[in-house]
Amino acid sequence: MTQMSGPRLHFYASKRPEAQEALSVLTNKYGQHDEEDAEVIVALGGDGAMLDSLRRQFEGGKPVYGMNRGTVGFLMNEYGVDALPDRINAAERAVISPLRMTVRDVHEHEHHALAINEVSMFRQTAQTSRFRITVDGKTRMDELACDGLMVATPAGSTAYNLSAHGPILPIGAGLLALTPVSAFRPRRWKGALLRRDAHVRIDVIAPILRPVAAAADNQEVRDIVSVDVQEDRRRLTMLFDPGHALDERILREQFGF
Repeated sequence: MTQMSGPRLHFYASKRPEAQEALSVLTNKYGQHDEEDAEVIVALGGDGAMLDSLRRQFEGGKPVYGMNRGTVGFLMNEYGVDALPDRINAAERAVISPLRMTVRDVHEHEHHALAINEVSMFRQTAQTSRFRITVDGKTRMDELACDGLMVATPAGSTAYNLSAHGPILPIGAGLLALTPVSAFRPRRWKGALLRRDAHVRIDVIAPILRPVAAAADNQEVRDIVSVDVQEDRRRLTMLFDPGHALDERILREQFGF
């Protein structure tokens, strides 16, 4: 094993064979520090590996540099073995904040989770979901009939939010996207843009007859009654090669590249 000069690195890989192979090659070349002792986390895989690595830094706050050994890779840099410490030292930073989700279910239990991309609600059965939307203590919509509803961060605006025809948000925009999924009533409602410090409350209308699940990224709670969403104060840092920063990627996405 050859250890090179540069920041202390901890490599984290998804279970994909390509990611596991890269993990073996890179740890042999650069060594492997414990996560607690490392200065930078290197995520290997697709966007899921990046999100998993960021979640592990909710308390530690260490920067994460991703390399694509998966499928999507929107949040990842190109994979390369050579000069990795130099690439990391030259990387541009993107600082994001997760969303804090507080859920109450039909059994009067309370659940808490953090989301990097979005907090989403969606119907559990063939019955259309019905929601009441409150923003900063004021009811903004008495009833929305739809398949689902989400609050997306700028980092998550190009994920599920974009698939539901929500807006793409630049990282520094200071906004959240409130986006419906297949809205039925009001038929033409496309969603709303909210300030990043907004407190969003979603109440489920008839939660027994029309059961709804909620998820903070991939952490799901079923049979919910209400969801409160606010930005969390934690700060997470992603590292990108110069010219390929997240803001640039989001801008290019808006022009169809």
